[in-house]
Amino acid sequence: MDRVPHLMRLVLAILSCLMVSPAAWATIRESHGYAQFGTLKYPQGFTHFDWVNPKAPKGGRLRLMASGTFDTLNPYTFKGTSPSATASFFNYGVSELNEPLMVGSGLYDPSGDEPASSYGLIAESVEYSDNFSWVVFNLRKAARFHDGQAITAYDVAFSYRLLRKEGHPQYRTSLKGVKRVDILNRHRIRFVFDQPDPLLVTRLGELPVLPQHYWKDRDFKATTYEPPLGSGPYRIAQVIPGRRLVFERVKDWWGKDLAVNRGKYNFDRVEVEFYRDETVAFEAFKVGEFDFYIEHQAKNWATAYSFPAVTRGDVIRAEIAHQIPTQTQALFMNGRRPIFAERQVRQALGLLFDFEWTNRALFYGAYRRSESYYPNSEFAASGLPEGGEWLALSAYRDSLPAEIFSEPITFPRTAGRGIPRKTLRKALALLGEAGWKLSESGLRNKRGEALQFEILLVNPRLERILQPYVQNLARVGIEARLRTVDASQYKQRLDHYDYDMILTTLAQSLSPGQEQWLYFHSSQVGVEGGRNYAGIANPAVDDLLSRLLQAKSRDEQIAVTRAIDRILLWNHYTIPNWHIGHHRLAYRNRFAYKTTPPYTLGLRAWWLKGLEKVE
Repeated sequence: MDRVPHLMRLVLAILSCLMVSPAAWATIRESHGYAQFGTLKYPQGFTHFDWVNPKAPKGGRLRLMASGTFDTLNPYTFKGTSPSATASFFNYGVSELNEPLMVGSGLYDPSGDEPASSYGLIAESVEYSDNFSWVVFNLRKAARFHDGQAITAYDVAFSYRLLRKEGHPQYRTSLKGVKRVDILNRHRIRFVFDQPDPLLVTRLGELPVLPQHYWKDRDFKATTYEPPLGSGPYRIAQVIPGRRLVFERVKDWWGKDLAVNRGKYNFDRVEVEFYRDETVAFEAFKVGEFDFYIEHQAKNWATAYSFPAVTRGDVIRAEIAHQIPTQTQALFMNGRRPIFAERQVRQALGLLFDFEWTNRALFYGAYRRSESYYPNSEFAASGLPEGGEWLALSAYRDSLPAEIFSEPITFPRTAGRGIPRKTLRKALALLGEAGWKLSESGLRNKRGEALQFEILLVNPRLERILQPYVQNLARVGIEARLRTVDASQYKQRLDHYDYDMILTTLAQSLSPGQEQWLYFHSSQVGVEGGRNYAGIANPAVDDLLSRLLQAKSRDEQIAVTRAIDRILLWNHYTIPNWHIGHHRLAYRNRFAYKTTPPYTLGLRAWWLKGLEKVE
């Protein structure tokens, strides 16, 4: 009985392809998911991800913490500060209430045990040509918003256009490349591309689908404490502005029995308290105010977990290894500022950062130095370029320095007892090449201007970590000042690039793609609210980013990303910090989980002990 509609759909797909482009005879593929390279791990008809317990009991309460504050519940726009989530908040999956078309390869929502793959969520299946000139999403007829209205192709088209026009600037970049949007019927929508783009299939799959009937008469850009209409496993039940959010599980949720969701979202109630101060948050955790604490402070992890709840076994302290590419954490120099225009200046500033001393004296030896924009991953450049990376770089041999091909990227190392004189002399020599000379009144250029700048921070704990760096800079006549501001002011200044230097992070994924364009492409230098924090404008990087988005294999993706990494490192746009390859997690001893997948912490698959017997 099902064969006739399927054949009709196939015929319509073929006719659609004929209407799209002259490359009409390209093979049409239809699948329950999409793998950027190779094949999907989970076949058609799979019942659940391997790392979840499909029989996990539902019920109980989960209490989480989040850092900072919020003044709007709309996470999709430039205006205001939406709930700034900690890792635990994101990992539970309640920070955005509108489901995407597909799930699995997003930056914060990997399927857990495979890279560069996604599976249907609102979309039951996906169709695309093997020349990647278009994609069709077939929506589930059962998909509903929380008010009961069906999610249709009209909502998808509306969401795409609204986010492109009025959403955060990142959407204008991440969703670009679409020539035309065709609504084929209420549950079938096609995106026709400007040019073949296999990665655009993934990016469109990540599109959050917003309700047209809810937003069409509202100001999408306005800040609001009114919980927006969602479609996910939770709805907002309580809002205390800036301080508290409570989510309740939607028990008749349309997606609860899907394979991608089975075993997840097991708590009836998720309460999130917002803390402006990490010390206060940790003290609250110690006395039982919330259930999970992801530790970001090495000193705390080494010294602060002997409180009674740990001693009694009521709190479990765990280091959970992972294979997640670590975020890019670094001191970013704002290249829009003239003082950072010269590579020699940037390199000298990097020489004066003593990681070994910092790690020994402040971090209890907990970290490894980050020597890549992609630490803890196969995308990191190392040694001399070879193979595919060498070929990728060779295309720009005329514009790249010869040293990139003949000298490995190296980072200064000390004995952990302070910056040696040899390094100080090298830093001064580099600064001299850039026109800065040391005098009794500090470093001065030909106009008599001092080399001075401000390091803008949002976390006061960082002052203790960076004060030794400030002192090292002072030894060669550089005046650096630490300034810590509150979260809202920090965001405002970042959005408008009103800073000299910042310590921040860039989230990295298992499959580098469009986000790299946002981080490093010259077109993003002037985009308000963008993430090209260093103001990088490098023609070779621009071209390689385009090649990355067109990569046809995992090997090509790795090679091109390593080439990008090497050029970025050679130019010293940032001063890389440190990383670890495991989660530092403390949690109440009343929760259970099946296993921890390699590519995500997987908190959304945990459950409360004792509700029922589970396997």
